[in-house]
Amino acid sequence: MTERPTDFDTLTDPPPPEHPDTAPGADVGQGAQVVNLDTARADLLPYGTLLPPTPGLLDDPRQAVRDTSYEVELDAPPDEADDAGTAPVPVDPPAPVLLESEQGDKRRPIIPPGLRRGSLPGTVRKTAERVAYVAGFHAARAPWYTVQALWWAIVGVFRLIGRQLRWWWVIEQYTLLQNSASDNDPAMWLKLHREGKATRRWRGIALFFEVIALGIVVLIAVGADLAPLWWAGITAALVPVLALYGRPAGRQIIPTAVVSNRYRLLNSDVVLRAYYAAGLGHPDKSNQQVKFGSRMSRDNAGIGSEVLVDLPYGKTFEDAVKARGAIASGLDVTVQQVYLTRDATSNRRHMLFVADRDPLAVPAGRTPLLDGKPRNIWQPAPFGLDERGRKVELLLLWISILVGAQPRKGKTFAARLLALYAAMDPYVRLTVVDGKDSPDWRKFALIAHRIIFGTMPNRDGDPVEMLLDALREIKAHIQQVNQFLSTLPVTECPDGKLTEELSRKYPNLRVWVLVMEEFQVYYELDDQETNKEIASLLSFIMAVGPSAGVIILSSSQKPGGVGAGDVQRLFNRYRDNHAVRFALKCGNRNVSDAILGGDAYSEGFDASSLPIGKQYRGVGYLYGASDDTPTVRTYLADAADAEKILTTARALRERAGTLTGYAAGQVMARDVRDVLADALSVFQGSETGQPWTVLAARLAERIPEHYADLNSDAISAQLRALGVPSVDVKRDGKALKGAKKTAITAAIDRRQNSAG
Repeated sequence: MTERPTDFDTLTDPPPPEHPDTAPGADVGQGAQVVNLDTARADLLPYGTLLPPTPGLLDDPRQAVRDTSYEVELDAPPDEADDAGTAPVPVDPPAPVLLESEQGDKRRPIIPPGLRRGSLPGTVRKTAERVAYVAGFHAARAPWYTVQALWWAIVGVFRLIGRQLRWWWVIEQYTLLQNSASDNDPAMWLKLHREGKATRRWRGIALFFEVIALGIVVLIAVGADLAPLWWAGITAALVPVLALYGRPAGRQIIPTAVVSNRYRLLNSDVVLRAYYAAGLGHPDKSNQQVKFGSRMSRDNAGIGSEVLVDLPYGKTFEDAVKARGAIASGLDVTVQQVYLTRDATSNRRHMLFVADRDPLAVPAGRTPLLDGKPRNIWQPAPFGLDERGRKVELLLLWISILVGAQPRKGKTFAARLLALYAAMDPYVRLTVVDGKDSPDWRKFALIAHRIIFGTMPNRDGDPVEMLLDALREIKAHIQQVNQFLSTLPVTECPDGKLTEELSRKYPNLRVWVLVMEEFQVYYELDDQETNKEIASLLSFIMAVGPSAGVIILSSSQKPGGVGAGDVQRLFNRYRDNHAVRFALKCGNRNVSDAILGGDAYSEGFDASSLPIGKQYRGVGYLYGASDDTPTVRTYLADAADAEKILTTARALRERAGTLTGYAAGQVMARDVRDVLADALSVFQGSETGQPWTVLAARLAERIPEHYADLNSDAISAQLRALGVPSVDVKRDGKALKGAKKTAITAAIDRRQNSAG
């Protein structure tokens, strides 16, 4: 089979017929046939051509203003059929949205999608934006348009006079006279000469009366002393006509305000060429042909083309993923424009989507949080747009999220975007830990329960000790939540799980977000015992926290090679147990695997292969949030946006009365009066009770600044004063006096309920 170019652009109308001025019924010569021009133009369209989508004004606001130009074709159009007689499969416009009735037939919606209640404001807004842009574009250039129109109108007057003179002198006869002279045919020459003189005579008379009539009209208009408004109307009517006649062919006085993008069309030949060139089949071998499971069509968003591809038997979706770059080369587009989606019916079938332009270079825009409306942590957070322009949302509850990337690729902005969403729910408590001690998280002091920066002591205290206190507090909260949920009646907590209603009703059941920016620095401290305790606490929170409504949002530019021995093991366990991962541009495949996990590469996701450039900041793979792994362009919230959102979030919390901790001006230093939470934090695993001697020893070891001199009698007295009874606790087969975990939890509940 001979290769021939078959991909081309839908950019211009087809060429007009050879005689566009021929009207039906005109005498076009013997044997000629008068055809309908509209039909002829339609027939001239190459088979498989997709014209630019032109839905109605209300269906698609992007087409509301038809002030659009199309550039030249990229490729020559394909022939009607190849050597085998097979015509290319056309790319169809997107199918209309149909509704299925009870009778099973398909019906078009009565109200177009663009006019429905949820879409109407956006339709009106986008249409108004485009109309305003086009109006402003032309208004700014109106003086120049006027100057050009006047100039070309003057030229048009002289051109019109010249055409009238050429018409009078019958200059088209000169060719016939010259041919007669060349053929030495004096009879024909004399005949043509006589006919020419006669034609000039009657045309001259007609031209004379035309000049007389024009002069009379001018004299009447001047003598009538018309108002300036009439002269302006006459000028406005004549100047455009004369300017149109006077301007050079192909030159526009008023250019288009919007130029449509150039893009490739898909057809069967192009796709087959790409897949065969990528080694995914062979056209001449039995059972090795690539086939199609659907017609090629435009996607519903109108930003690309898609088709269902059936690979030859024995080829898999993974093979196609590995050959994605070669497929893009065969399609003559960039690899960022090619996306493959697994089909659930067969491992050799997938959906091929080819975007008209690089979708990752198109910014997703500002975050919707700037509208200042309160959010609900029980609803998905807006995160960005995927490669097909669809909104990507992420439900933060019940998961932990890891964000990783090279420096200055958008890692902090992506993590902060999710934290800002949590901040806009006034019933969410936030603990923010910024290991790199940067300005990016400073404004969270407006709403954070605790906020910690760096590892070196500062004016707020020792960050490491503050982190230990914060993690112990969250651990105690998790234990208390799980214990409290188990005490609720079935009528109030049917499944024994935290619900939105419970988190609103009981202050001690609030959802808690723990932000760990550059968390790896807290695994690399000089004190190995501190490293181990931080690692142990984070591992506990990671494992148990989600069920208690504790969300972990971690970010790191160094997701591997941290610590040694137990610290390294705990670091890797903490990193690998994040349920959802978002990887932006990484330095190499090993870093990408550390963030996304080892299975991601085999599925075709390597964050080190993401494109480089300023326009690609905030672009990454969102892995584990759904069955698909979209390439997400995150919304933007810069420092000014973050401050605005956090200021609004503080106002919401003040109104709801939910400001706590650092943001409320409370001193977060540890106090002996928090002995209940401290005692609860030292219980391990499934322990239900501890003797006073063990409790005292553990508190002295883990929190020496407050319990270094604590003995069993002192801890017993302090806890009994807070309502924790002294009971027998079995330890190593002996019954010793101590405290039950349930009793400590009950005392904490009583205190929090009375405070709430």
